[in-house]
Amino acid sequence: MEKDKKNKPDLFGKNGNGKIFKPNLNWLFAIIFFVLIAVNFLGDDVNTKTVSYSQFEQYISTNAFEKVTIVTNKNLVKADVRKEAIQTIFNKKELKSSQKGVVETNIPSVDETSKMLKERGFKGDVKYAEENDLFQTILISFGPIILLVVLWVFLMRRMGGGSGGGGVFSVGKSKAQLFDKNSTTIKITFKDVAGLAEAKQEIEEIVSFLKNPSKYTELGGKIPKGALLVGPPGTGKTLLAKAVAGEADVPFFSMSGSDFVEMFVGVGASRVRDLFRQAKEKAPCIIFIDEIDAVGRARGKNPNMGANDERENTLNQLLTEMDGFGTNSGVIILAATNRADILDKALLRAGRFDRQIHVGLPDIQERKEIFNVHLRPLKIGTDLDVDFLAKQTPGFSGADIANVCNESALIAARKNKSVVEKQDFLDAVDRIVGGLEKRTKIITTGEKKSIAYHEAGHATISWLIEYAAPLVKVTIVPRGEALGAAWYLPEERVLTNREHMLDEMCATLGGRAAEEVFFGTPSTGAISDLERVTKRAYAMVAFFGMSKEISNISFYDSSGANEYGFTKPYSEKTAELIDSEAKKIVQEQYERAKKILIDHRKEHNELAGLLIEKEVIFIEDLERVFGKRPWTSRADELLLDSEESEKKIKPEEETTNLENPELENTETEPSAEA
Repeated sequence: MEKDKKNKPDLFGKNGNGKIFKPNLNWLFAIIFFVLIAVNFLGDDVNTKTVSYSQFEQYISTNAFEKVTIVTNKNLVKADVRKEAIQTIFNKKELKSSQKGVVETNIPSVDETSKMLKERGFKGDVKYAEENDLFQTILISFGPIILLVVLWVFLMRRMGGGSGGGGVFSVGKSKAQLFDKNSTTIKITFKDVAGLAEAKQEIEEIVSFLKNPSKYTELGGKIPKGALLVGPPGTGKTLLAKAVAGEADVPFFSMSGSDFVEMFVGVGASRVRDLFRQAKEKAPCIIFIDEIDAVGRARGKNPNMGANDERENTLNQLLTEMDGFGTNSGVIILAATNRADILDKALLRAGRFDRQIHVGLPDIQERKEIFNVHLRPLKIGTDLDVDFLAKQTPGFSGADIANVCNESALIAARKNKSVVEKQDFLDAVDRIVGGLEKRTKIITTGEKKSIAYHEAGHATISWLIEYAAPLVKVTIVPRGEALGAAWYLPEERVLTNREHMLDEMCATLGGRAAEEVFFGTPSTGAISDLERVTKRAYAMVAFFGMSKEISNISFYDSSGANEYGFTKPYSEKTAELIDSEAKKIVQEQYERAKKILIDHRKEHNELAGLLIEKEVIFIEDLERVFGKRPWTSRADELLLDSEESEKKIKPEEETTNLENPELENTETEPSAEA
């Protein structure tokens, strides 16, 4: 009984728990609806009876009515019964408490009924009227107003984010999701985050401070106020934040940067204030803002031509709340973005985001760990080697690897297999990188030959020059928008020198060079190759300072200050020089590619013929045509994935070479004559 009394709202709208009792607009709609029903259907307590027209004539003859109303627009008659005749017309079951009675009947026509009343000698009042339903009258009178009110409430609720309780009145409230230690929706821990060892160490330290603050405060240390996760898409920034929510025993607020921005002026700043107000009440706690670049873009650089920008107002409020005049002790802010270059400098300074944690693309060892995580739920075959999968996916992010594992399972199920095998993973990589295979696409014999010679040109030159990426396979089966493709396994280098870039450009131009050498005319199939080569040539000249005419000068703007500028940081004469140098580099590599193809015409034609016959060729086919690649490496041998190649590398030799880099370079690097 006491429990019910506590929860009962008092006069001021508060219940026993101290929570404010908020009325809902749906109550108003329900009350109006039931009132209309009551007015329309309940009415007065009057005895009403419907009779036939012939019986109505008999009642007229017996003078049972004192008043007759003819409804002209409905061909209906309503007759008020005399008090003396009520007992005669209504039986005991039909009688109500009221002593009033009305008899209704449908009439053939108004004129005929009027004539009948005169013939029967009716001496009571006869009235002619038009009648409408009460509900219809209310609908016509108040329908437009009600429709406008409903439409207004609907729009306000949509603008307010669909909040159930307040609609437009809660538009300035924060829409952050709260996860506490009792929450069961977040079950991810740091064990589920593979790789990212350095980033996890930074994040784990923040969680450790929240769990055991005395360990750090005894030495005079302070917890960082904020940490910014920066990295390419799909590398695991949001996953790290989920792991923090699963590991930390403190409240965790999560929302996106776009949740602050609304069409109303001042809503973003209001939501920031409300978010930090809630966080202070639950301190110590963590606030996570995903895609913070939605509101954190540098001020004064938005191309809105001086108009009022709601995002800048939101950013100003966010800067004040993070490190302003007030204090936010116990509130830690985590944020994630892949566009750190466009963030405002005031947002990145120490005191707001003390740490910037770079979450980059995983290397080969980290990819192996990520594969091990995503392979847990799969039924994999015995022929699967995780090391081989890690080598086959350079440049893949964690999200890409998860997609590869999922696609491989789907491909295996499509083939009615009981386990996921190695070939299914290779097909999944091809599917993700190249697109869907289109074997039904109609290609003429001439086009097929041109595509085969084009792809064979890429394969030939990449096999015969030193720094080109090792080839995996070549196919002329259309995938996505590409008519053919050559698959390579690029080396994971930290630095790239000029020779590497020139060799890669030469291999990229091999397809266009093969078309001109063997067919005498180029085709449109090399558009993607030309785009890549052009961008790389201009990057070498304008960014990397790898030109003889413009050496050691870079026009790259890492700050993004001139992103929306209309002027170039160099003169017109320098622009002409950049164009000239880029064209010179491309032309030199194109002539080099043509010379290599002319010198190895026989091998190229044999490879192209093999490609036309099989449609897909692998590294073994190139070795059979060209012989062993003169620039062998341990990575090339591992691509064969055979037991014999693994036995060739003895542990003693491997250890010796790693301990003596000079010896390793002497053995593997070819001479200039070769």
